[in-house]
This record gives sequence, C-alpha cells and structure tokens, in this order.
Amino acid sequence: MAPKKDPKAPAKKAEPAPAPAPAPEPAPAPAKAPAIDLSAVKIEFSADQVDDYREAFGLFDRVGDNKVAYNQIADIMRALGQNPTNKEVNKLLGMPTAEDMANKRIEFETFLPMLQTIINSPNKAGFEDYVEGLRV
Repeated sequence: MAPKKDPKAPAKKAEPAPAPAPAPEPAPAPAKAPAIDLSAVKIEFSADQVDDYREAFGLFDRVGDNKVAYNQIADIMRALGQNPTNKEVNKLLGMPTAEDMANKRIEFETFLPMLQTIINSPNKAGFEDYVEGLRV
C-alpha cells in the first residue's frame, strides 16, 4: 500500500525556475545557388531557327506583350523538341517560388539563352537509353 500524505504538513513551495537562456539568433538563410549566367551563353541558332522559336514562343503568349509566364517555359522547350526536367528549368529561372512561376513573365530574348543551355546540356538520353528503360 502506498504511504499516505500527512494532511497537516505544509506543502512545499515551488522554487522559481531560473530564467531560460536567451535563444540564439537563427542562422541566416543559406544563399541560393547562383543561377546559370545566361549572359555568357553563346547563341548558335540560325536565323531560320530563331524565327521558328519566336513563332513557337508567340503561341504561348496569351496576353500579346511578347512575354510568357515562367510556368510555360518548360512547355515551350518541349514543344520545340527538347525534354528538360522541371529541376533544370527552375535552375535556369533562378529557383523561383510558386508565386513567381505563375506571375512573372519572360521575354523571348531572355528565353533564347535558356533554350541554348538546354540544347547543349550533356544529360540527354539517347534512343538506346529509352529502349533499355522499356525492357522488362
């Protein structure tokens, strides 16, 4: 049986807890990895290719201001025969937030170096790679 408390004994007063140590200042947010320097990308397209790319770009321009939303860049590249990952496109755009993807717009002259970067990307899979992936 558990011992009973002495009803006449005075209750012990709780000692005041020592003040907690001040919280350390949060570390500064890590700097974003620098986006690819698109100004250093050499454009190697012919005049006919640029015209074709401009036409495809214009098809995605819903406002008529010769700009498209960030979230359409990958779609345009895919329409032009490229297959960039969303991660690659986000890296080219400077890792924008979801809000930026929907609201920010980009001009054709800024799009061309991005397309050239994707075309020059060494991470392209060949036909044999796709066939190998489909084998069971």
